[in-house]
Amino acid sequence: MSEGSRIETGTIDVWYREFTSRREGMIFAMEGGLWLHRHVWKGTPMAHLVSVDRIRLLHYGARVGLPEVRLQFKPLKDPRTGIRCDAWHWDLIGRFLPVAVPARKLIIRRGVSSLVEP
Repeated sequence: MSEGSRIETGTIDVWYREFTSRREGMIFAMEGGLWLHRHVWKGTPMAHLVSVDRIRLLHYGARVGLPEVRLQFKPLKDPRTGIRCDAWHWDLIGRFLPVAVPARKLIIRRGVSSLVEP
């Protein structure tokens, strides 16, 4: 099961999804989607927003106020093939960490948020 959220950035809709399976999330990111992977770092909740689509990540970052210089490059191994691919991620922490919304979609349109039942 996964959740998704969308942010409109002019002409590009930017969706991210969360997965209970790390493998499924990695495959989604390898196919150009935005995978939100939550974890805890030194006791602090955070997440990585991961994708092979750098442009989509940059649009997300611009929409939420992340400076481009914070986008990190890290090749990832595709779990289906074992082949490393260029990939990038944002570290999302503090005000940049999206609120977890279990079993619902959070849709953000031009600054207005709304919850939608699945």
